[in-house]
Amino acid sequence: MSRTNPLGARAQNRLVNTAVLALLIVGALVMIAPLLWMLTTALKTKAEVFALPPVWIPDPPQWETFTRMWTEAPVLSGIRNSLIVALSVTIVGSITSSLAAFALAKLHLPGKNVIFLGLLAGLMVPFPALMIPQFVMFSKAGWVDTLLPLIVPYLFGNIIMIFFLRQYLSSVPDSMIEAAKIDGASYPQIFRVIVLPMIRPAIAAQFILWFMTIWNDYLAPIIYLNTPSRQTLQVVIANLNVQYATQRDYPLIMAASVVALLPILVVFLIFQRQIIESVALTGSKG
Repeated sequence: MSRTNPLGARAQNRLVNTAVLALLIVGALVMIAPLLWMLTTALKTKAEVFALPPVWIPDPPQWETFTRMWTEAPVLSGIRNSLIVALSVTIVGSITSSLAAFALAKLHLPGKNVIFLGLLAGLMVPFPALMIPQFVMFSKAGWVDTLLPLIVPYLFGNIIMIFFLRQYLSSVPDSMIEAAKIDGASYPQIFRVIVLPMIRPAIAAQFILWFMTIWNDYLAPIIYLNTPSRQTLQVVIANLNVQYATQRDYPLIMAASVVALLPILVVFLIFQRQIIESVALTGSKG
């Protein structure tokens, strides 16, 4: 029987690791390049935007573009409205989604599997098929040109989050729930003391994904919001694109886009540890 050369195996592993690292670096550069271009474009003059060869580092940087952005467009009100919608939906919706997932996974409810399948069937209905009926309903309620159509429907949970958390809770032994019930704990206590700490990483991962979806949503806000002071940030940026693209003022548009990106980065930095824990735990349970 021949023995494997440890030096050769070590050199082969080093070569593979180097190749993988080089591939990851190239992928990271491909992903980061558009973001860097957006940031540098916000600091360029109009002439530098269309210069050939492309100008990566503006000289000098036009920092006044960020100052001009606040006065020439309702960016501040757009940020406020987007934060109101995104935070209220994701915070309240995460609580209701967690409770729904706990009920569907661990409570002895009659027909809970049928309810769960009905929720999943709702994912098959595309939003364009619901736009007109929803608009008519909200119009009769007097909610058009307010933030209510963007908030109220999502306060009762997110189907994708419910599905993810329910599958996550399936690994929790039922004996833990039964033991807590024998000790006299109520279901709210069981959820708060036992279940919630266990699913916190999964909630954090779903929270940031849902926050990104709501923050970047454009279709629903453009349908319901007409007054500039009530529009979300994505609609404000779209209006900037219409208004200033004809004037070739792309630095102003890119400056607003950089500002729109910052809350996503902040949320990710806050929850990155929980997201990594969620991915690690999900992989170890697979």
